[in-house]
Amino acid sequence: MTDAEGVRLQKVLANAGVASRRVCEQLIVEGRVRVNGVVVTELGSRIDPAVDRVDVDGTAVQLDTTKRYVMLNKPTGVVSSMKDEKGRADLRRFTKDWDERLYNVGRLDAETSGLLVLTNDGELAHVLAHPSFGVTKVYIAKVRGRVTPQTIARLTKGVELDDGPIAADKARLLDTSGETSLVELTLHSGRNRIVRRMMAEVGHPVLELVRRQFGPLHLGTLPAGRARELTTVERGALLTLSRSADGAPEHPTSPENP
Repeated sequence: MTDAEGVRLQKVLANAGVASRRVCEQLIVEGRVRVNGVVVTELGSRIDPAVDRVDVDGTAVQLDTTKRYVMLNKPTGVVSSMKDEKGRADLRRFTKDWDERLYNVGRLDAETSGLLVLTNDGELAHVLAHPSFGVTKVYIAKVRGRVTPQTIARLTKGVELDDGPIAADKARLLDTSGETSLVELTLHSGRNRIVRRMMAEVGHPVLELVRRQFGPLHLGTLPAGRARELTTVERGALLTLSRSADGAPEHPTSPENP
């Protein structure tokens, strides 16, 4: 590409919502912007937004405006499908505000609520859903019985299930009240209904389950049944994660269903 082709880098950054044109120029001069992994400090530099990859301070910048990234707080009673063959409540009602055809990344079973990502970015969806990339998910489970520190230790040490051993990356007891307990589990496994099976194995069946975090995304105060587009910062975090996984397996395994 010649100097006369492409779009000026500072204009691309400003259009992507990084900052004002003047601030973007300063970022370039300070050596904080990379194009295809190479630091660019010349203000006259031009790029092709359709091909080149840009990051600022190591965080990817979304240049493809056709890609959409949505966070949903899936309520209970809804299956993780865009069209359920059995006629159950599905995800279509939450995507009507977007023209793009969105798909869910992974699954939450019908009785599990919480953070679900909807996107039309297949590459990103692959990275988030495939267990080989080690993307962590954080769940809070209300379980039957009074969980002890020994049980928490067992969850992180590992339990044996029908399809093999599994250990939580992290586990902690949040609260015990009466005959129920709140447990926070961090996992990167993509195995089916894994949280429910782990807790049942240690003698504390799940009564309620919510996913609070998916990779760098946090559910925050988003109400159940509501969806919103990711912020510029959140999109950057996801794209950075996706780009760092280049060269991974081509086909994901079955999406998880905690």
